[in-house]
Amino acid sequence: MAHQQRSEAHLSPFSDTEDGARFARLLAPRLAYFAGVARTEHVTRAAEQMGVPQSTLSRAMVRLEQDLGVDLFARHGRTVSLTPAGRTFLASVERALAEVERAADEVRADADPATGKVAFGFLHTMGSETVPGLIRAFRADHPGVRFSLVQNYGEAMLERLRSGELDLCLTSPVPDAPDLVGRRLDEQKLRLVVPADHRLAARRRVRLAEAADETFVTLEPGYGMRRITDDLCQEAGFRPRIAFEGEEAETLRGLVAAGLGVALLPPPAVARPGVVELTVTAPRAVREIGVAWLDGHPDTPPVAAFKKFLLSRRGHLLPD
Repeated sequence: MAHQQRSEAHLSPFSDTEDGARFARLLAPRLAYFAGVARTEHVTRAAEQMGVPQSTLSRAMVRLEQDLGVDLFARHGRTVSLTPAGRTFLASVERALAEVERAADEVRADADPATGKVAFGFLHTMGSETVPGLIRAFRADHPGVRFSLVQNYGEAMLERLRSGELDLCLTSPVPDAPDLVGRRLDEQKLRLVVPADHRLAARRRVRLAEAADETFVTLEPGYGMRRITDDLCQEAGFRPRIAFEGEEAETLRGLVAAGLGVALLPPPAVARPGVVELTVTAPRAVREIGVAWLDGHPDTPPVAAFKKFLLSRRGHLLPD
């Protein structure tokens, strides 16, 4: 059969202005059948290889040509050969099927119990010591599990949970939202960080109210530590005067060391020169650390294993 454009009466039922994705959904189930027939150039042989009735395969090819409005095959008895349009279509179909196969392999690999992947988010302040220690301990029993790690502030991580970019995240405060599950794991004492030559630097303990007249450096609004700082200062009876806002705790320590203010911060992984870290006796200055995930979201085996591991560390999450 010579290649020819089908008549207008047999063109696809979709108009040029209709959604192309809808057209693609109609074609997709027949693409593998088409590729099988095209490779063998024999409907009976292709049906045997794919394990489908020959009549099913023949009808699928006729319907595919009808939907496209183009002859893909020239028929010669029981054999077929590709038309020029068929060869063009086959090249794109093979690329599409290869991409689908690659995607299927990737998601299967990510869900593999032994070698799958966990997308894990955590606060910047937990990146230097806490999270590396957790992953090291987890991989003692799950050495092949891979991690995609994201450091961010709390609200940004919760949005990435909601979008499906993260499986789990360590955050503070523990979220209380109807679409999320949050579990408290530990609490971390906060310190009032002052310059080494500050009037309070010779002290070991301080009431937060004693810093009411100080200038503060804080994290930006939206960060959990910023909310905690504001709440603790309010509980101590004052509203902090804020001179600088930043995105990272160690940057704030640098600003304190430069004499630009004081800050409420969690303990550093490594002591920083130029500052003194004071225990806050009142109000009780701590932040809760918890793990969060999307409610109702099914876990792959590696995610379920890591979630179970994190929950088992309740009360022992943070390094001593």
